[in-house]
Amino acid sequence: MGFSLDWSVFLQELPEGGVYYWEMLLSGLWWTLGVAACSWLIAMFFGSIVGTIRTTRSQPLVFFGNAWVELFRNIPLLVQMFLWYFVLPEVIPPLKRWVVAADPAEAQFLSATLCLGLFTSARIAEQVRAGIQSLPRGQRDAAQAIGLDTVQMYRFVLLPMAYRIIIPPLTSETMNLIKNTSIALTIGLAELTFRTREMGEYTFRFFEAFTAATLIYIAIAMTANRVMAVIERRTAVPGYIAGGK
Repeated sequence: MGFSLDWSVFLQELPEGGVYYWEMLLSGLWWTLGVAACSWLIAMFFGSIVGTIRTTRSQPLVFFGNAWVELFRNIPLLVQMFLWYFVLPEVIPPLKRWVVAADPAEAQFLSATLCLGLFTSARIAEQVRAGIQSLPRGQRDAAQAIGLDTVQMYRFVLLPMAYRIIIPPLTSETMNLIKNTSIALTIGLAELTFRTREMGEYTFRFFEAFTAATLIYIAIAMTANRVMAVIERRTAVPGYIAGGK
C-alpha cells in the first residue's frame, strides 16, 4: 500500500469539535512567538549588562560576569528548563505557592521565558564583550579626554559601536532562540512543537503536521534574519564595518 498525503487534515476539527487543526497550530505559534520575544528582551538586557561589566577594570564585576557566562553556558538547556520548572519552586516556598495557585500555562510560560532568556544572555554577553574589546583603544582614550565618565563612555561611545559590530552574531543568536523555544514542550507548554506532536497523535498525519511546523519555523527564523539584516545595513558605520556605504 503506497504512502499518501492528506493536506486537508488541517481543515478537519479536533475530536472534541469546535477547533480546527490549523487553529491548534496557530495557538501554538502564538506561544512560540511570545516566549521568543520575551526571552529575547531578557537576554539582551542581562547580556548587555554582563558583557559590559566584563570589560571594566573592577575585578569583582569581571568575576561576577565570568561566573554568569560560565554558569548558564555550560549547563545543558534541557537541564536548565527542568531546574526552572521542577526544582526551583521546591526550594523557594513563595515561588512554589505561586506555581500551585497559578494557571499551569502561566507557570510554564514564565519558566520557559526565564530559562531561555538567561541561557541566551550568557551567549550575548560574550558577544558584547568581544564587540567592546574589538574597538580601538583610541575610542576609550578619546572619550576620557573629552571628560566623559565611565558610564557615559560606555553609553555614548563604546556600546553604540559594539552593537553595530555584533549584529551578525546577534542575528544567529536570535534565530537560535526561536528554535530553542521548542524545548518548552518538555515542561508542558503548548507551543508550536507541542501542538504539532499533538496533531500527529490525533490524526496519525505526522508528516503533514511536522512539514507545516518546519515551514513555520523557517518563515519565523528567516523573517528575523531579514529584519536584522535591514538593521545592520542602516546602522553600519561607513568605512568601518563591512558593507557600510
